Amino acid sequence: MTNLHTIENKIHPRISVAPMMDWTTKDYRFFARLFNPNVILYTEMVTTGAIIHGDAKRHLDFSKEEHPIVLQLGGSNPQDLASCSKMAQDWGYDEINLNVGCPSDRVQNNKIGACLMAEPDLVAECIAEMRNAVDIPVTVKHRIGIDDMHSYEEMLHFVDTVAKTGCDNFIVHARIALLKGLSPKENRDIPPLRYEDVYRLKQERSNLLIEINGGVKTFAETQEHLKHVDGVMIGREAYHNPYLLAELGQLWDLEAPNRFDILDQMMPYVAQRVAEGAPLSIITRHILGLFQNLPGARKWRQALSGGNVKTFKDLENAILNMKVAMQRAEEDAQAYQASL
Repeated sequence: MTNLHTIENKIHPRISVAPMMDWTTKDYRFFARLFNPNVILYTEMVTTGAIIHGDAKRHLDFSKEEHPIVLQLGGSNPQDLASCSKMAQDWGYDEINLNVGCPSDRVQNNKIGACLMAEPDLVAECIAEMRNAVDIPVTVKHRIGIDDMHSYEEMLHFVDTVAKTGCDNFIVHARIALLKGLSPKENRDIPPLRYEDVYRLKQERSNLLIEINGGVKTFAETQEHLKHVDGVMIGREAYHNPYLLAELGQLWDLEAPNRFDILDQMMPYVAQRVAEGAPLSIITRHILGLFQNLPGARKWRQALSGGNVKTFKDLENAILNMKVAMQRAEEDAQAYQASL
């Protein structure tokens, strides 16, 4: 198996796709890996209860092509987290991350996510047990604050408390979470970004590996953040505009792949999943953004959504139509330039 202990020096800087419920499924992760071999992929958040009392295989299985891959766990019982961490290591994951950032009511009621920022000692106990159970890295993803606990000093206290366990990698969402009054969606947009707090954390705790998350949409923004921190985690933009992952390959002098080459590599996987009984629509929804910002992107999305693609052949036809649209757009552009 791949292990971030052995590849972390090669994967520098650390660029990752944020864990996103219903989005970073194994189908999306297989697709995302085709754009860039170095981007670190995360699962959706999986609760300890779902693994221990549910279908562990369904929650933990992934394709070998997804490496390097991180399992994000949700929970607050140290023993349960340790047990699930051990399972994750045995399953072949490269790294384990504890969610201390999700603001939804459901996870608050189960003492999961951002509400744990109010209990740094408990988080430290959880991380200590997880680290004792495995040899692979254990990291923490958290907010810069919650509710009335929103000062830089309070965040620093949280980080320092957890870091005493030996954990040295923190992924920081540069917004506070308002657990009372805002929905999870609003908590992704309304609280203002405070990148300077994350930069300051790295400056004052230079021994820690600090990654920044929140509102990152372009290669240029990623470059700017990397002047101040060790890594950048990209969320919704990596889903809606996945070709950004190919553009980020410039960080390692990688040649950006052709979008249609990506589709050629994706098709055998799609065929395999359909043969296993997976509905085509749950796979194609992840590739809607492939041609974002290009001529024909709307027709591509329309072709793949609304139940229009019912069979594998329908998907092949949609790809062929997109190739024709792109070729026509290129010919029109060339004709326009020639007319000037």
